[in-house]
Amino acid sequence: MGIFKGVLDWFSNDLAIDLGTANTLVFAKERGIIVNEPSVVAVHEGFRGEKKVLAVGREAKEMLGKTPGSIKAIRPMKNGVIADFEVTQSMLKYFIKKSMDGSKFVKPRIIICIPFGITQVERRAVKEAAEQSGAREVYLIEEPMAAAIGANLPITDPSGNMIVDIGGGTTEVAVISLGGIVYSKSVRVAGDKFDESIINYVKKKYSLLIGERTAEQIKIKLGNAYPSERDKETHEVKGRDLIGGSPKTIEISAEEVREALSDPLSEVIEAIKVSLEKTPPELAADIVDNGIILAGGGALLSELDVLIKEKTGLPVALAEDPPTCVVRGCGKVLDNVDLLKQVTSNY
Repeated sequence: MGIFKGVLDWFSNDLAIDLGTANTLVFAKERGIIVNEPSVVAVHEGFRGEKKVLAVGREAKEMLGKTPGSIKAIRPMKNGVIADFEVTQSMLKYFIKKSMDGSKFVKPRIIICIPFGITQVERRAVKEAAEQSGAREVYLIEEPMAAAIGANLPITDPSGNMIVDIGGGTTEVAVISLGGIVYSKSVRVAGDKFDESIINYVKKKYSLLIGERTAEQIKIKLGNAYPSERDKETHEVKGRDLIGGSPKTIEISAEEVREALSDPLSEVIEAIKVSLEKTPPELAADIVDNGIILAGGGALLSELDVLIKEKTGLPVALAEDPPTCVVRGCGKVLDNVDLLKQVTSNY
């Protein structure tokens, strides 16, 4: 039995999955990150409501906002949780199959990241989607914990470490000590809300309607959180004029983009402040020394660390490669059985 189990483990090719609202990343043991694609699925809806998957990932994202009536480009994850179970399952199946190089007889053991504080029903939905996609065993790990491990924080030490993980759907703020989350706050304000704020700003100021992809491009090109030399940089934006109805082009500046992002950013700052207020005094003293670590794709927003430092008075640093921090943390857990038992739950 021991030899058989060893062979099974060798063949199983364990996977760690960061099932994000914006992107899905897959980490394989000894191979590193093997999948990094948008969490988007293009489906064709038949007359009887049946859905046929046409494309997943990058190919499907290219279709966002450009599909005919019968085809929909769906983002099945909303605010870090499953919004469309059937489509999420198809997406997971696709990414797992891609990770396994088409091998059908091997059933991997999978660790999946979930936002802190989601309900038992939502946890079960994630687990079932992975099991029905061909997993042998499914473990769930909370995103802030995975991010802290990926950022190489000393999570098992008796000292307080604060991680702020800004993803696509949620921002997770957590204080970690002795291998557990002492306090955590999750707000549904992150990359998607940043895009939405840019769409609303352009609509209100210029009477121009732009899509999600255009808003994301503006955020990547000009997004900033604090005044800097970049304020006068501009970007050409194309959309539909709401007054005349015809296509129109405008120039938008980095300063305007910062103005557009001010509301969602103040909500992120508020979540950090509330977490600091709720942190036990001894651990709060550690955070003064250790500072705040930023992870997730949203951490790449220019000057965000400067803004948080000004608003909290604490040192702020970016984790190494913030967008992959969570999945790399998950990957480290795959190699450490003791840590796996300590930081994951297997329902």
